[in-house]
Amino acid sequence: MGPTWFPHWLQNGIYLSLRYATAICSGKHIAFAAHATILAMRMLRLAALLAGLAVALPASSKLEIYCIDVEGGKATLWVSPSGESMLVDAGWPGHNHRDAERIAAAAKAAGVKKIDYLVITHYHSDHVGGVPQLAEKMKIRTFVDHGPNSETGQPAEVLFGEYARFRDKGEHLVAKAGDKLPIKGLDVEIVSSDGALIASPLAGAGQPNPDCNGLAAPAPDQTENARSIGMVVTYGSFRAVDLGDLTKDKEYGLVCPANKLGTVDLFMVSHHGLDQSNSAALVHAVHARVAIENNGAHKGGSPDVWQILHDSPGMEDIWQLHYSVPAGKDRNPADPFLANIDEICQGQWLKVTVEKDGAFEIYNPRNKYAKKYGGR
Repeated sequence: MGPTWFPHWLQNGIYLSLRYATAICSGKHIAFAAHATILAMRMLRLAALLAGLAVALPASSKLEIYCIDVEGGKATLWVSPSGESMLVDAGWPGHNHRDAERIAAAAKAAGVKKIDYLVITHYHSDHVGGVPQLAEKMKIRTFVDHGPNSETGQPAEVLFGEYARFRDKGEHLVAKAGDKLPIKGLDVEIVSSDGALIASPLAGAGQPNPDCNGLAAPAPDQTENARSIGMVVTYGSFRAVDLGDLTKDKEYGLVCPANKLGTVDLFMVSHHGLDQSNSAALVHAVHARVAIENNGAHKGGSPDVWQILHDSPGMEDIWQLHYSVPAGKDRNPADPFLANIDEICQGQWLKVTVEKDGAFEIYNPRNKYAKKYGGR
């Protein structure tokens, strides 16, 4: 939609020209009135031209993704070419508003003034705890979650109650497996929610998965992790998958015996890189070119998961928000691919910029390193 305004100089020019023409006409100075009228008409044509250009030009021709460091929590900002925004999770509570401020800083860098869709993958503190502080800093239009909290006990109930208090001030969508979020410019398909999975493969998916041969289904996970909202996001020829903290038992249902997800360009590593998730059956099936892990210095970043990612067919690079201290040098990416290398850091993000032909670039503000990946 085009703007509803014109520059002040143009508004004033049109107004004064018309007023001058009217005043002169009343004084019988017809020649001068004609010139003033012509000037006013030219300004009106210029106004129409500006409005047409504004309608024709989109907000942006690229998808932008900000993988925000919330110290082992999760907060990923997606900015559609339409200008609409989707934030997946809101980080931790407390920490002197640290996570809310980091999200707001990323939003400002992206030109985002409000969150159109806040997706809460599940109700753990490192994903939903930051909502009250964020809601005090930015308007949140629509809250998306999987419905009621499955965990009980005072801490879980207090955490959910704080979230619900702010959720109830906006619009609320309960996402179901198979739904699509109505974000202009993006195709956001929900593949898991509240423990349920898509029943049929996504378009172009459904191939047998050889990694499932002889693989037994893992024991069910009874926590909120297994109820995570998972999604596949498509923009043009580019595809990405983000499954929140979905656990191996649910991964099995998505990719065994057939791969319901298909292949992707970007894998948002599940569960901060912990080995309760990220099975070889899943990672190999989605066949990502690049993985981004939202780990902390001492949370996530499992050496076993790093090896699975490293050995995955077609994997070109692994990027991380933190150097994983427990994993050691041999199970961490090289310096250019690490957003933060110190345990106490400034919380640098990783920015992904995506073209409609599937080409994308990842930029690391800490060291100004950028790498481009061609479309395929």
